Amino acid sequence: MSSLRDVAERAQVAVSTVSAALNGTRPVAAATKLRIEQAAAELGYRPNLLARGLQSKRTRILALLFPAPRSGFGLTEMQFATGAAEAASELGYHLLLSPESADPIDELRHLTGLGLVDGVLLMEVRLDDERTAFLSAAGVPFSMIGRTREPGSIDYADIDFAATARDAVAHVAGLGHRTLAFFNLSTDLYADGYGPAMRAGEEFAAAARAAGIDYVDGYRPGSAEEGREAFERLLEAHPEVTALAVMDDHAAVGVIAAAAAHGRRIPEDLTLILVLSSARVAEMFNPKLTTLEPPSTELGRLGAHMLIDRLQGAGPPRQHLVPCRLVIGDSSAPPRSLS
Repeated sequence: MSSLRDVAERAQVAVSTVSAALNGTRPVAAATKLRIEQAAAELGYRPNLLARGLQSKRTRILALLFPAPRSGFGLTEMQFATGAAEAASELGYHLLLSPESADPIDELRHLTGLGLVDGVLLMEVRLDDERTAFLSAAGVPFSMIGRTREPGSIDYADIDFAATARDAVAHVAGLGHRTLAFFNLSTDLYADGYGPAMRAGEEFAAAARAAGIDYVDGYRPGSAEEGREAFERLLEAHPEVTALAVMDDHAAVGVIAAAAAHGRRIPEDLTLILVLSSARVAEMFNPKLTTLEPPSTELGRLGAHMLIDRLQGAGPPRQHLVPCRLVIGDSSAPPRSLS
């Protein structure tokens, strides 16, 4: 394994200059830095992160705390992680993906107690999230993709659920639909105070009221089977519904099956919209579903940048809301009576 001394000899500079160029501890002339980087690449040199951490008190490792969803990590979820990892890498940091155990505080205590991470990026944030209190008390820098009920001075990047709901309702109302139903995330997530579940439900209801269309909610399917059952109950209680927004793409599979079993065609008899699913996921359905695509990569990048800025002594908190993007598929159409 090559050492700093080997790189210094190849680049014909002092060992301290190599260390400064590769670790960013002091400025190095651009031409010299390039020569050092080329020498390191030729020798296959890899810095010893633990040794660097002992010297600088920094490991340049960030932890992404991402509790595994019940259905596992899908494409939409991984876009958050890849966005954060890419942004961290561009700024000279490594991102460690850490799915949480059953006890998130115990996981955090273990992770931060090792001294191997400079900061933490929180995902799947609940309105009342105990992780934020622990990290604040421990003095560990962190930022959030998502936000608590009262984020105060914590850096965060989150979905603008109000703008997202307005776009969805405007799309449905613009097609001529007068009744919109909404299937939220699973009962467990809702009961746990999961931010997106709580905020989406509130904002869809508000947007429907503002647009003057009827609105039906109270359904929280978290799987294909639950989606099928929820649609059965919806048809029985509200046969007038002609548009449906679904937060869980697994539940949407059950909705499509139940609609077909009852002779409801998509989009002729039912406009179906996915909420918080990527366009690539929506393309896997037949028909291709209209979706409100979350800004996953952008939020991941923002979260990582905020955390690194905080580590480098940035100024006031940065807090960003970014709306989803409405991607029209083949599942949107005017209600049949207006076609």
